[in-house]
Amino acid sequence: MFVGPALLLLFAYLIFPTIQTLYFSFLDARSQRWVGWQNYQFAFTDRTMLIAFRNNLLWLLLVTGISVSLGLIIAVLVDRVRWEPLAKSLIFLPMAISFVGASVIWRFVYAFQPPGRPQIGLLNAIWTRLGGDPIGWLQTQPLNTLALIVIMIWLQTGFCMVILSAAVKSVPSELLEAARIDGANEIEIFFQVILPYVSKTIMTVATTVVILVLKVFDIVYVMTSGQFGTEVIANRMYSEMFRFRHFGRGSALAVILLIAVIPVMIGNIRSWRRAQ
Repeated sequence: MFVGPALLLLFAYLIFPTIQTLYFSFLDARSQRWVGWQNYQFAFTDRTMLIAFRNNLLWLLLVTGISVSLGLIIAVLVDRVRWEPLAKSLIFLPMAISFVGASVIWRFVYAFQPPGRPQIGLLNAIWTRLGGDPIGWLQTQPLNTLALIVIMIWLQTGFCMVILSAAVKSVPSELLEAARIDGANEIEIFFQVILPYVSKTIMTVATTVVILVLKVFDIVYVMTSGQFGTEVIANRMYSEMFRFRHFGRGSALAVILLIAVIPVMIGNIRSWRRAQ
């Protein structure tokens, strides 16, 4: 009686749509004719899709690696200063902004005008004052993809810092004092004491960021709409489904994203259970 309504909602809003999407991925553009694996073949052979896969891999490596690394470094550094709450608040502040809001803010930062015209973009205003020519940050490849990745790093570093800061504070002071008595310097303490102690938390935070990055859509859609070689899988899924009205290809890309996320989710759940 208590579990039934929850299971019904779970089936109606998660399980049934997933099965239906899987079925549609084997149909044509109008979901009327069976086409087998053609939609998946398109996903792994089309040039634009190959660029999207490459970009998603680049997002995964850079956003996850840099966000988690910066979050951990900042968590360790601010743990020893008196103005720790202020520093954490400033770094965590971008998390209060939606992806769309952050994208709008950074559009002004990356704004480009041809040479000879006033530069309203912050980066180009600084760059031209230093004597350089204005740069199309969102039009120049591969600089534009890196520029979009910077936005996600800016948003996620605060999240990583807060979680990892709690883990760093849980390191027993006895371990740190014993390491110092044994003659270890601060760098050795970081790599040989703190890092192993918070490794499980690092894995949990990293997998959370990976899941988020795999589904990245808002930033790319608002900033470039996938143009100029910045395409990613989720944005292409949206384009195929709602711009090109090809429901088969859109469904196939949704299934690919689901399959990519499942192993990460399983690893995250197992890591969480081991930590209990």
